[in-house]
Amino acid sequence: MRRNLAARIGVWSAHHRKTAIIGWLLFVVLATVLGGASGMVEMTESEQGTGDSARARKILDDAGLDQPAGELVLVGSDTAGGWKATARELTAAVERTGEAQKIEPPLPSKDGWQALIRFEVKGDSKTAAERVQPVLDAVREAGQGEPHVEVHQFGQASAEKWLGDLLSEDFKKAEFTAVPLALGILLVAFGAVVAALLPVALALTACMAAFGLLSLASHQLHLFQSTYSVMFLMGLAVGVDYCLFYLRRERDERAAGHDADTALRIAAATSGRAVLVSGATVMLAMAGMFLSGLMLFKGFALATILVVFIAMLGSVTVLPALLAWLGDRIDAGRVPFLNRRRRKGAHESGAVAGAVLRPVLARPKLFAFASLAVLLALAAPALGMKTEQLGMEKQFGSDAALTVAHRKITEAFPGGPAPALVVVKADDLRSPRIRAALAAFDRDEVTEHPVQGVAEIEVPLPGDGSDNRSEAALADLREHRVPDAFDGTGAQVYVGGELAASVDFNDQLKRGIVPVLVFITAVTFLLMLFCFRSYVIAVTSVLLNLLSVAAAYGVMVAVFQHGWGASALGAEAVGAIEGWMPLFVLVVLFGLSMDYHVFVVSRIREAYDRGAPTRTAIREGIRRTAGAVTGAAAIMVAVFAVFGTLSMQDMQQMGVGLAVAVLLDATIVRMVLLPSAMALLGERNWRTPRGLRWLPRPAHGEDDLSRPSRHGRHAAPVSAG
Repeated sequence: MRRNLAARIGVWSAHHRKTAIIGWLLFVVLATVLGGASGMVEMTESEQGTGDSARARKILDDAGLDQPAGELVLVGSDTAGGWKATARELTAAVERTGEAQKIEPPLPSKDGWQALIRFEVKGDSKTAAERVQPVLDAVREAGQGEPHVEVHQFGQASAEKWLGDLLSEDFKKAEFTAVPLALGILLVAFGAVVAALLPVALALTACMAAFGLLSLASHQLHLFQSTYSVMFLMGLAVGVDYCLFYLRRERDERAAGHDADTALRIAAATSGRAVLVSGATVMLAMAGMFLSGLMLFKGFALATILVVFIAMLGSVTVLPALLAWLGDRIDAGRVPFLNRRRRKGAHESGAVAGAVLRPVLARPKLFAFASLAVLLALAAPALGMKTEQLGMEKQFGSDAALTVAHRKITEAFPGGPAPALVVVKADDLRSPRIRAALAAFDRDEVTEHPVQGVAEIEVPLPGDGSDNRSEAALADLREHRVPDAFDGTGAQVYVGGELAASVDFNDQLKRGIVPVLVFITAVTFLLMLFCFRSYVIAVTSVLLNLLSVAAAYGVMVAVFQHGWGASALGAEAVGAIEGWMPLFVLVVLFGLSMDYHVFVVSRIREAYDRGAPTRTAIREGIRRTAGAVTGAAAIMVAVFAVFGTLSMQDMQQMGVGLAVAVLLDATIVRMVLLPSAMALLGERNWRTPRGLRWLPRPAHGEDDLSRPSRHGRHAAPVSAG
């Protein structure tokens, strides 16, 4: 009797439990210590972007020209000139901190009711946020003296300081909220403290090891600052889910009357195999982000692949060892009224699923059409999706002090907070042609660095820095003003700045999303074809995933772009979706949906291979997986929803988008659309083309069953791998 790879690993771990457990702990400790000692390396501004804006930033970096962190302070009053005394006091207070330089005199607005004070934070701009606090204190104290005067500050250092503090607080909030939520759901699912703690403990140790390895890898592939948050979200979700599927199957087999050793072998051969297939699918889907052409997504890909691989590895190695060691002690700490484990008839826990399936399987055409209509209706708003790299002023919410400051400064002094930056690289800045080109711009806008042969030109943009007026001005600058001035000079000239970076990023995403989509759909199709020997199952898998992604896009656009229902979710509309979100959500959902899909379809195929008609197999497979899928979905929705409550707009969009998508995927898609579609397809679900019959025939049931199958012989042995 041959066992598949998961079964062989599970049996070995159960028989060498001490080696497996100690080996896992040593691996986690070693990875964590080495990663902590090495530290994480974050990507530079030029590495974050692409296109001309990234080239402009790289010229400055290569020349060693660190553009100081600029700060803007708006002083306004309810009378013309009423701000002057406060402005003088504020300027003196900022100068006394010793952290500011190039403090400019107040620049009055057209109506004279406001003035703008510009200055720079001394030292390296990359560490300016660490030194800006005395300046923030000085500005705040100066603004408290006069009741009729208001003071608002916005700049690179103040925004990064705010961002760093928020990220630290948000990550702690996510960690201390998501983990208890997952633990509570598992406690309800299993009714025992030990059984609930086990998946959470394995998921957290997998995250710890992944954090350490990612820190080591960051010295070769620099990372974005929120990559750790993304890794934690993915690691906790898939780590708990994989353990839940495995543990639930083992308990079900024990409840069905098998001894501990047999139950563990069955769980390893079935749920363990599903975990390996699901993990491989998730990792391959994540690898699609390497095709995006953006270092940001390469970092996300590396982080998610690492944490999914480690979570998968722990689920098929140390988990069987722990189950073999614990034995019946897995039920220790039973909670009254929650522990419903039954020695017999454990599979009857899918009564609710059975009640849903009865009408679905009785009228599959009606329910297939209705569920498809619901998903398409939810997806409809995605047709008007607008993406941009959300600036700091949009990340914090409309009531945040930083957002208010940006809005008021922009209204009084358009183009002030986010000017375009033209970077010129020439052999000789004093040549007549270069001098003539630079003269096309206002003298106050130009900063020259003759030794490095570089000039910087700050060009204010009308509008708020991201609206249509600003985009039109940027396009005119790139297509007309800069070429007209510098053509024929031989200089390298690139237009950068916040808006330019956002435009370039979105353009690259539009180019990159097509190869990523082709890659992950092809990978999903081939994996499902190999696992189930059915092109129908493979095509169905791809289509269901695309529907889930489209519905998630639609909900994100409706909530965060148009504001529909945003207040009910504690969010608000910002008029756009974060630029990296569509591609990230596409890849993540394509991967995560396989958690349920492989698990459910494997159980359906298991029943079919035992001789059950297709509709009976559908009913049995979904009912028997209902408990595990419900628990896994509840945990994922809870974890993602926690991120939807964080302060940052991009984290909110990611959390709400993924939570809604998983909820739809585990309910409408898996409970209604999948069974109705499979019922309509009937025997065609399992059709293997003549040219593909060379594919191995993996069994989807227990590896030691000897009862006859529908193929007129004993059930086929589980193939290797």
